[in-house]
Amino acid sequence: MTAASTLPVQARYSFGGDEHLFVEISEEMSLPAFFKGMAICNELRRRALPGVTEICPANAAYLVRFDPDTIAPDALLATLKDIEAGLGDADLQMQTRIVEIPVLYNDPWTHETLMRFRERHQDPSSTDIEYAARINGHASVEAFIEAHSSAPWFVSMVGFVAGLPFLFQMVERQRQIQVPKYLSPRTDTPKLTLGHGGCFSCIYSVRGAGGYQMFGVTPAPIFDPAQRLSYLKELMVFFQPGDIVKWKPIERAEYDRQVAQVEAGTYALRIAPVSFSLNDFLADPDGYNQQLLKVLHGD
Repeated sequence: MTAASTLPVQARYSFGGDEHLFVEISEEMSLPAFFKGMAICNELRRRALPGVTEICPANAAYLVRFDPDTIAPDALLATLKDIEAGLGDADLQMQTRIVEIPVLYNDPWTHETLMRFRERHQDPSSTDIEYAARINGHASVEAFIEAHSSAPWFVSMVGFVAGLPFLFQMVERQRQIQVPKYLSPRTDTPKLTLGHGGCFSCIYSVRGAGGYQMFGVTPAPIFDPAQRLSYLKELMVFFQPGDIVKWKPIERAEYDRQVAQVEAGTYALRIAPVSFSLNDFLADPDGYNQQLLKVLHGD
């Protein structure tokens, strides 16, 4: 995984109507493309330009909404190009956080749901996680769960429905889990389902339609307008682009225990601040991931 092989010489800029400027960092998703976009977005926020009303980072691009009566479109474009040029070949670093998210893999609720929609699946004779394990070359579901949960993932964008994070696995490209979406979307997905489509994992923040493969559920709420839990007091949406996530497989008894804590309002997540260096990660992904996990567990 190298930065040079994934990024074009310069980003592509295009206006969308009178109030939006879309910037494509790369045609394909990669850690360098994402972190370059995040670095530009963070610097734009720091400059606090009058007239810039929204900044929305995505997987390998970002979108800026602005008031053309306050800031001229050409002036905003020039600023963004200046920020991009200023990055150069610098090591892209980010102050972020790493979060442990418990997951009950192979849970009964997603299993019941996926069985209702087998006619929309590539392999009606197996479950979603069995299918994912097989096409990714794993000998068993247990081996697949180990591959899925052993390395961290980072949140590249939040959206589609309120609070839903898209996550990209922090391993070399050849080791990344790849699973196609359903042939046609389901009309139902349980709340807090851990899903996967293409190279992206996600957590369905609310119950609803969906097309990603379903691997399990988490007891941890990630979107709550009532903001009952301590980690949702600042914002009703928990995840932010740049967050790093470590899945933690749990058994049914532990899942039930944590659900009871959620209902009592005492539930908390393991969260730790971390400084992320893209260059250090690219030099030794596995070694750097181990350092991140030590930070998470206070080692």
